Amino acid sequence: MRVLNIVFERLPMVWFLLGLLFNALALWIGFEASMFFVYLILGWGCCIYGLALYVLQRMEKPKQSAKTKLSPNFISAGESSMMPAAPNEKRQAAARQAESEDESS
Repeated sequence: MRVLNIVFERLPMVWFLLGLLFNALALWIGFEASMFFVYLILGWGCCIYGLALYVLQRMEKPKQSAKTKLSPNFISAGESSMMPAAPNEKRQAAARQAESEDESS
């Protein structure tokens, strides 16, 4: 089932690429060929169809919050870290010391 989802998510790109290939084929055979306009119209049709599929997929996809974008295997390093963060005063003092060292150099 996962494979089908991957295929259907990429269908707009396939249609758009197919349209670009038809347009390139039309230009390659030249204006004099009898099939030039057929390939050109088919190419533009595929490109428009691919863009329409992309827009419709974006409209159908539910909005994801920032919380749901993380992998289920992601481990947060919040409160479980071994070394606690330095207090705010110490961080500010370290930043000022680094600035003064940069100015003196």
